[in-house]
Amino acid sequence: MTAFPGRREFITLLGGATASWPLGAGAQQTAMPVIGFLSSGSHNAYANFVSAFRQGLSEGGYIEGRNIKIEYRWAEVQPHRLPALAAELVRLPVAVIAGVNSTAAALAAKAETSTIPIVFGIGADPAKFGLVSSINRPGGNLTGVSFLANQLLAKRFELLHELVSAASVIALLVNPSDPNAESDTREVQTAASALGRKLLVVKATSANDFDAAFTVFVQQSVGALFIDIDPLFTTQREGLVALTSRHAIPSSYSLRDFVTAGGLMSYGTSLQDVYRQEGIYTARILNGEKAADLPVHQSTKVEFVLNLRTAKALGLDVPPTLLARADEVIE
Repeated sequence: MTAFPGRREFITLLGGATASWPLGAGAQQTAMPVIGFLSSGSHNAYANFVSAFRQGLSEGGYIEGRNIKIEYRWAEVQPHRLPALAAELVRLPVAVIAGVNSTAAALAAKAETSTIPIVFGIGADPAKFGLVSSINRPGGNLTGVSFLANQLLAKRFELLHELVSAASVIALLVNPSDPNAESDTREVQTAASALGRKLLVVKATSANDFDAAFTVFVQQSVGALFIDIDPLFTTQREGLVALTSRHAIPSSYSLRDFVTAGGLMSYGTSLQDVYRQEGIYTARILNGEKAADLPVHQSTKVEFVLNLRTAKALGLDVPPTLLARADEVIE
């Protein structure tokens, strides 16, 4: 007669048996998807934008380190590095390439793959540069966010002129390696001519050019400075703000981040909002949607920020009408 095991022995036997059972198809662990983050900037300067990107991912159910991995590639404002960095991400491979923050970065990623989805956030018309077939129907493996940039330059110039109306010469600092540099320069030149102001265009392709640029500003008796939107200037914003302060030149920037660093004023798109939307789109693609079917999101959130402490240090009286129009005032 066969003896049945006691309760404790039965549990022990059951545990040993389950350890040898094969996992069912539904219980198999799937590999954690990998996102390639390709940026023209640098890690330190873009930390707050990365946080906004992660926020967008989390809204779609993805948390870095928990159910997704992110491979970061930073060009450190050296555009010639972008093709090799994009190629690295393609070879890994990654499920999506995102965080693409410039036209140059988007073009580099597009040249490396026609199958891996790419999510960009650029201040330009992506159809103009052949990144998508159209805003509403991208049609390929790229989509993302197009934010207002060139369209805001004239208004930003007007705001700077209103604050420093006595400035007869206003300088424009522009990066000629940016694909949008020529169109941006034309737009600012038109705005300056309309207000009867002389525009001095000075070019910088790296931070090493900044000191020479400011020497020119001083020599030409520049009364105000207008800094174009570009990853180089965004990455080097603290250094630029320090130079404008040292030389006491009232300056206008494209992003709030310059003003919180001590800059005078900014008028432009919220990049935090752009990166958050990039994260949302990346999550949607990871959840099965196709880049070709996701219309390019057009970000229209614009903010005008003033730093009264900086205005006071420069000896500027901010007109009440200008102050009333500011979305944020730093005192």
